[in-house]
Amino acid sequence: MALSCGIVGLPNVGKSTLFNALTRTAAAQAANYPFCTIEPNIGDVAVPEPRLLKLASITKSAQIVPARMQFVDIAGLVKGASQGEGLGNQFLANIRETDAVIYVLRCFDDDDITHVTGRIDPLSDFEVVETELMLADLESLEKRRPAIEKKAKGGDKDAKATLTLVDAALGVLKDGEPARRVAVAPEDMKHWKGLQLLTQKPVLFVANVDEASAATGNDYSRRVEDAAKREGAAFVAISARIESEIAPLDDA
Repeated sequence: MALSCGIVGLPNVGKSTLFNALTRTAAAQAANYPFCTIEPNIGDVAVPEPRLLKLASITKSAQIVPARMQFVDIAGLVKGASQGEGLGNQFLANIRETDAVIYVLRCFDDDDITHVTGRIDPLSDFEVVETELMLADLESLEKRRPAIEKKAKGGDKDAKATLTLVDAALGVLKDGEPARRVAVAPEDMKHWKGLQLLTQKPVLFVANVDEASAATGNDYSRRVEDAAKREGAAFVAISARIESEIAPLDDA
């Protein structure tokens, strides 16, 4: 089963362009207006692994089956999505089904490409998206807690373990932190994953820069890199536009 990564961010930050680059297609429409993506675009790609080829040659394998990774280009999120603003409810449902989250943050200036807030501030964009996910998690847990508590009081061991995790997550979320801050013991991981929280997923920060900054980054991307370090998350700076243009050439 392929690992599923949701590509998320505000409208017009380059999500669909990045999706096209990763999947080497032009399947996702990239346009200069909000919500050009409504239904999620899904692409499945093979993960390059040189060691697999060596093993195949040693074992004389007749077939090579590489690991797969699925990318999901999800509709842009706006402030208030947790309350249904924009395509909020649909966005949240789509991201809930993924295994990891790729935050695409706009790190380039271009007067010809509109920004929903009217200014370029990648960290503010991240906070908007993360806050909406946290609010959705908070609402979800508060709705589910009474039923879980009732089962726990009835002696259900699984419910007791789950209730402990729910309360830990609620405490973190109410402090304005994502659910991934909760320390979960290995034996509790099954119950933890069962909560399907949006902010419990591992994250990757992608700073979408202009062509001139693709190799060196810029002030915007360096701020994003610092934020990723604070989050203990992975980071990459990339020009999604350039990558989407050259990706098809790799197969030529």
